[in-house]
Amino acid sequence: MEATAKKKVGADLTAGPVFQTLMVFAVPIILTNLIQQLYSLVDLMVVGQFVGSTGTVGVSTGGEISDFMTPLATAFAMSGQVYIAQLTGVGEHEKAKRTIGTLLTIMFIASACFAVLTLVFCNQILGLLNCPEEAWSQARAYMVITVLGMPFIFGYNGVCGVLRGMGESKKPMYFIIVAAVVNIVFDIVLVAIFRLEAAGTAIATVFSQFGSFLAAFIFMYRHKEEMGFELKLSYFKIDKEAAKKIILLAVPQMVRSTLVRFSMLWVNANVNEYGLVAAATNSVGNKIQKFMEVFMQGVESAAASMVGQNLGAKKPERAKKAILCTWGFCMVVAAISSLMFLLIPRQLYRLFTTDQEVIEFGVTYLSIMVMTIFVNGTTGAFQSMVTGSGFVSLGFLLGIVDGVISRIGFSLLFLHVFHQGVESYFWGTAFSRTLTGVVVIAYFLSGKWKTRKLLTDSDEKKKAGKNQ
Repeated sequence: MEATAKKKVGADLTAGPVFQTLMVFAVPIILTNLIQQLYSLVDLMVVGQFVGSTGTVGVSTGGEISDFMTPLATAFAMSGQVYIAQLTGVGEHEKAKRTIGTLLTIMFIASACFAVLTLVFCNQILGLLNCPEEAWSQARAYMVITVLGMPFIFGYNGVCGVLRGMGESKKPMYFIIVAAVVNIVFDIVLVAIFRLEAAGTAIATVFSQFGSFLAAFIFMYRHKEEMGFELKLSYFKIDKEAAKKIILLAVPQMVRSTLVRFSMLWVNANVNEYGLVAAATNSVGNKIQKFMEVFMQGVESAAASMVGQNLGAKKPERAKKAILCTWGFCMVVAAISSLMFLLIPRQLYRLFTTDQEVIEFGVTYLSIMVMTIFVNGTTGAFQSMVTGSGFVSLGFLLGIVDGVISRIGFSLLFLHVFHQGVESYFWGTAFSRTLTGVVVIAYFLSGKWKTRKLLTDSDEKKKAGKNQ
C-alpha cells in the first residue's frame, strides 16, 4: 500500500486554486473531445466532397446507432469515473481497484449485446429513421460496419473513465490522437482514392476506434501497479457492491441519454420526411453544433470529477466554486460560438457540403441554434453538480424532462401551434434543455448536494470512527 501511495496515476482535485485546478484538468478533456469530434467531422467532410448529399445523409443516418450507443458507453464510464473519484477522495484504494475490474467487465458485456441487437435489426432501424431511399445503401453499409467497433468504443471510454476518476485527463487525449490520425489517413485512402463511399468511412472509423482502445489498454497495462490493474481472469470478476454503485449511477444517465437520443432520432426522422436538402441541413448543422459544444462538455466532465473528489473529501464550498467557474467558462464559449453562427454560417456549412440549397438553409438552422448553445452551456454546468454528487433519482427526472417532454413537446408546439414546418424541429431542439436547466439550477441553489455522497452508510460510520 505504501508503494501504491507513492506511485499514483492522476491529480488531487481537492487542493490548489479552484479555477486553475479545474482548467488544468479540463483542457486535456476538451482537446480529447475536440479531436474526437474533429475526426467525426472529417468523415462528413470527405463524404460530402467525394460522394455528395447521399453520402452525407447516409453517414449521418447510418451513424445514428453509433451516436446512440456512444452516450451509453459514456454513461457507464462517467458512473465509474464519479464513483472512483469519490473513493479516491476518501482514500478507499482497494474498493477503487475492484470497481475498475467490475466497470470494464460490465462495459464489455453491454457493448457485445448492443452490437448484436443492431446487426439483427439494422433494416428496421433505418426504416424507423425514414432514411431517404437514395441514401439507404450508404446508410446500411455505414451502420453494419461501424457497429463492429462497439466493443472498442466501450473499452476506450471505460479506461478513460477510470483515469479521469483518478484525476488523470492528459492520457485520454493521447489515445484519441492515435484514433484521429488513423481515421483521417484511412478516410482519405478508402473514400478519396478507392472510392468506397460510406463503407470506406465506416472502415476508417472502426480502425480508429481500435487504435484508441489499444493505446488506452497498453497504458493501463504498463501502469498496472499504480492503477491497481491486473491482467487475469479473476480481476474481471464482477464485485456486487461496485456493480450496484456503477449501475445505480449509470442507469439514470443511460435513461437520459437514451431518451435524448430517442427524441433526436424522432426529430431527425421527421426532418428526413421533408427531403434530402432538409435532411442534409440538419445533419451538417448537428455536427457543427456538437463541435462547438465540445469545449463546454469537456469542462463539465472535469467539474463532475472535481465535485466527486471534493464531496468525498468533505469540501462542499470548493465543489460549489468549481461549478460556478464551469458556468462562467461555458458562457464565454457560448458567446463566441453564437457570433460564429450569426456572422459566418455559410462558411461553416461550406466545410461540409457544396450544395447551395443546403448552405442557404443552414443560415436559418444556425441562427436558431444560438439559443441552444447558451441553454446547453448553463444546463450542463449546473448538471455537473447532479452528476458529481451522484443524485440518482434526479437523474431519472432529468432524462424524462430533457428527452421526452422538452424536445418532442416543443417541436410539436412549434409545428401545430406556430406552423413552422421543418423549422419546428430545429426550435424544439433549441428549447429542449430549458426545463432541465431550471431544475438543475434550483437544485444547486438549494444546497442539498452538500450532504449527498455516493458512499454507503457503513462507509460513513467507518470514517466517523476513524475521525473520533
